[in-house]
Amino acid sequence: MSKETVCRIDVQFGDCDPAGIVFFPNFSRWMDAASHDYFIQCGLPPWREIEALPNCIGAPLLEIHTRFHISATYGERLEVHTRVEEWRGKVFVQSHRIMRGDTLICEGRATRALCIKQADGRLKAVPVPEFIRSACE
Repeated sequence: MSKETVCRIDVQFGDCDPAGIVFFPNFSRWMDAASHDYFIQCGLPPWREIEALPNCIGAPLLEIHTRFHISATYGERLEVHTRVEEWRGKVFVQSHRIMRGDTLICEGRATRALCIKQADGRLKAVPVPEFIRSACE
């Protein structure tokens, strides 16, 4: 089981549609930010600064599934609870639960591949090193 981190979001007026409901793409934006923040909270440097993995560009998104339970609006504080649900060699799956206190607002699963930039500029998925996995457990 991996660590779980929490990334706090203060919902702003501009995050909402004219009805005052958070516009759905913002949940994906917040989960993406929480994905990157997860590894920092686990004690790892930003992807581009990992010396043991030269030319690392990070973990681009391959697939995402999102389920909405209840709406949110501006002025609220939300928390994105993130963990790695599964490691699959070059790919990992993160789960995100966006909460308002004890209320589940939204949940998502994101599949990502750890990638480096090759000399010719193309991206290449690489196995997730053990030191990254260990930092997250």
